[in-house]
Amino acid sequence: MWALLPLTAGPALAAGLDPRSGPVRDVASVLLWLGWAAALVAMLVPSTISLTLLRLATPAALAATAAAALTHLPSTLAASTATVSAAIAVAVAYVPETALLYVNGRSYPNERRLPLRSPGPLAFGPLPLAWALTVGGPMAAVLLLAAHAWIAGALIAVISLPTTWLLGRALHGLSRRWVVFVPAGLVLHDPITLLDPVLFELKVIESIGPAPAGSDSLDLTQGSRGLALELLLKDKVPMTLSKPGTHTGESGSSARLLFTPSRPGLVLQEADARRIPLSLPG
Repeated sequence: MWALLPLTAGPALAAGLDPRSGPVRDVASVLLWLGWAAALVAMLVPSTISLTLLRLATPAALAATAAAALTHLPSTLAASTATVSAAIAVAVAYVPETALLYVNGRSYPNERRLPLRSPGPLAFGPLPLAWALTVGGPMAAVLLLAAHAWIAGALIAVISLPTTWLLGRALHGLSRRWVVFVPAGLVLHDPITLLDPVLFELKVIESIGPAPAGSDSLDLTQGSRGLALELLLKDKVPMTLSKPGTHTGESGSSARLLFTPSRPGLVLQEADARRIPLSLPG
């Protein structure tokens, strides 16, 4: 779908840019082609960085096609084709199976990474805003400068550069959250909740299964929506919990904890295949 985007969305974007000044139209065209090419290369090289770029680029394409449609300059067919194709690309980019493919792009042959769900409080508001500032700020600055709005363009450029760097790193952190099965056991890799990854060795794992309602286990779900899994251990395992907004942590230990994978069924299947005991309802 992304490879075909110049054909499916190109006519609508060209029509939307047609009444703009020459410099704005040329700069916008270059940005669209560069963004499309960079995302296409990222899609062909599965990695966590590629996943982040993919999830930044596809909503940008949808926003561009929607903006072109709102000008009422493209034909109804062209606007509809562009918007639908971009929307499909966004949907595919954000399904858990896509994340599963990309986070395992550079994993070792004897390990399997299974992504965690995004923290619930971030999904409605903070994440869309962070995306808009990360992608929209630099684009707005470049287009304003192309339109000879020197002061506004320079001001937004100065503000957006550090903002894009900080928010881009934060968004990339969401692509680096997973539970990973290794020969020695299970590792929880979640920079948002844990300062360092924690290995739970096979010999200390009692069972893993769906978390019962009202569980008082250590909650590492960050309010993620969906089915949480409960990991029960024979002994407490030390870990360092991250403190939001800092690079420090708080030491602790627990023999029971909760986390929310994007595909809990796959986690349980992998655990069963690696002879980790399951605790299932009924």
